[in-house]
Parts: sequence; structure tokens; C-alpha cells
Amino acid sequence: MKKVNKYIVTLTILVIVAILMFLPIPVYLEQPGAAESINQYVTVNGKTNKQKGDFMLVYVAVQKATPLTYLWSFLQKHIDRVSAEEMTGGSSDAEFDRIQEYYMQDAVNSAKYVALKHAGKEVSQKYIGIYVMSVLDKSDFKNKIQVGDTITNVNGKHYSNATGYQNALAKIKAGEKVTITYQRDGKNHKAIGKTMKLPQTKRTGIGITLANRSKVKTNEKISANMEGIGGPSAGLMLSLQMYSQLSKKDLLKGRDVAGTGTIDADGKVGDIGGIDKKVISASKAHAKIFFAPDNPVSKVVKKYDPNAKSNYEEAVETAKEIHTKMKIVPVRSFNDAVNYLENN
Repeated sequence: MKKVNKYIVTLTILVIVAILMFLPIPVYLEQPGAAESINQYVTVNGKTNKQKGDFMLVYVAVQKATPLTYLWSFLQKHIDRVSAEEMTGGSSDAEFDRIQEYYMQDAVNSAKYVALKHAGKEVSQKYIGIYVMSVLDKSDFKNKIQVGDTITNVNGKHYSNATGYQNALAKIKAGEKVTITYQRDGKNHKAIGKTMKLPQTKRTGIGITLANRSKVKTNEKISANMEGIGGPSAGLMLSLQMYSQLSKKDLLKGRDVAGTGTIDADGKVGDIGGIDKKVISASKAHAKIFFAPDNPVSKVVKKYDPNAKSNYEEAVETAKEIHTKMKIVPVRSFNDAVNYLENN
């Protein structure tokens, strides 16, 4: 009997330990990831960058927490705990991954356009349609279209931007049928459903959140294989890598240059999350320079969080904390980054 009891106790302890170590809970942990050379991802006209030094892509590592890692995270200063709902917005893991993949594709397209335009190369943007980011549960299209689809026509008509589609749907009475043409996996499909009154607005729509989707047209062959990396925050650094190769300017001068920030077609640099973790990763990778978005904190944000800091302010604070020699450089545009590299 004693041997049996010992066996049960041992087994119980092992089960508890296994649960603590391996059972995922609905919380994600964000922590410093790594800084890697963009050279391994980007080619321009079939060639990688041959200049000395590297432009570096910096990312935040994200993993699902277990009870043990969740408790351990409270002992670490630069690990944030994010609920599954906050992280994914209620999307499934597959939908969330697809959204992150779209953000990266959009970042690559914007980076290409900015780099080509500033390098004086021929370039244009072709509007494809609206990218489906989520579908409301109450939408009549809930099980007809899905995250990752691209809507190209409403009742047989194509529009030049998301506003055009939204205005077209707003003119249709709620409850009326509408035909949507969409692309999925390279093939065209049609779905018919009823419009609805959108929550918190008097407008009519089909109950989706959306983003513009466009394609860059150019004679230059720019390839960016970003498989496994999602999100929009690599936009600035991708544009610098592409521009450096297209213009044949030696912006690096033998230096390893890291940074972060979204980029739009006008070359404006947008804010990102987790910049403290990215500064730590870039410093560990021995980067000499780190570009940080320097957009002022809005009054609305300040109202709800009086202690809110800009990306640049947070980056400087982290750099001082870890005693890095890496130079934190504020940027608001693509030109700011290029001008700094050319003059320093």
C-alpha cells in the first residue's frame, strides 16, 4: 500500500510540474527578440548588398505563456504580459498570423515604393482592393468571406480606394442584398449577403474591418522574402536597404545600423510597440545606430496616460538604463534617416 501511495504522489507531482511548465494559458509574453541583417531577406535585381556593414531588422519575440513562464515574467523588467484577446483581437491563431503576414506585405510594398521613388526610378502603385482584417459575428458574410480575402468589386464595380467601397456600401439600405467579388489564394469568388448597420455608426456596410491593398509596378526586380516575420514595423529599415542598393550610395560606411518604424507611401515613419525590447536586441547585436520614430504623443493619449512617451523618448530611456554606446537617432521620415547617414 505504501508503494502505491508513493507512486500516486510521484505521479501527481509530475503532472503538476508538467502543467506548470507546458500548459498554455490565454496570455502572451513579449520580450526582446533579435536583430538580424536585412541582407538575407532582400535582393535588388538579383543581388544582395555588397557594402560593408548591415541594415538590421529588429523584432520582438512573442510566445504563449505557461503558468511557470507567466510567474517568471514578473521578475523580468522588459517582458510584457498581453492577454490573448488584446493580442489577437479575438481572431484565431491562423487569422492572426494571416493579418501579421498582410502587415509585412504592406510594409514591403510601401518600402519598395519609397525606395524607388527616392532613387529616381520609374514606379507606380496599382490599387487591388480592400484587404479583410476581420469579420463581425453578426455580419451576413461571416462564413462567406474570411480574414485574408481581398474584396475587388461591390455589385460588379471596382473602386480606387477603401473610401470608394465604403461610400458605395453606405448608399445601400441596411438589409438589402449585395454581391461581393473577392480574391482568395489567387482565385476570384463571389458572395451574396445582406448589408447591416455598422456598430457605433449610422453607416451601412457588410461588417468587416479593412485595409487598402495595392501592388507596386516597376522594372526593377526587388525581392523581399520575409517568411516567418510579421507586422509592419520593419518598413523603415527595408526602405533604407532597398534605397541603398538602388542608388548605389554607401549609407552604411561600414556600420551596423538598426532601427524600427512603419513607413507609408509618402515616406512618413510611424510608431511601433515594444521599442524598449528592440533597443536591447539591437545593442546585443552591436549596432552602432538605432533609428527610433519621434512622433509627438497626441493630446488624446496624454489625457488617458499623462506619462505616455514617444517611441524616441522610450528608446533613449532604455539605452541609458542598459548603458549602451549605441546612438539613438530620432526620425519622422525616410529623409531624416537618409540625411543622418549621409552626414554622419
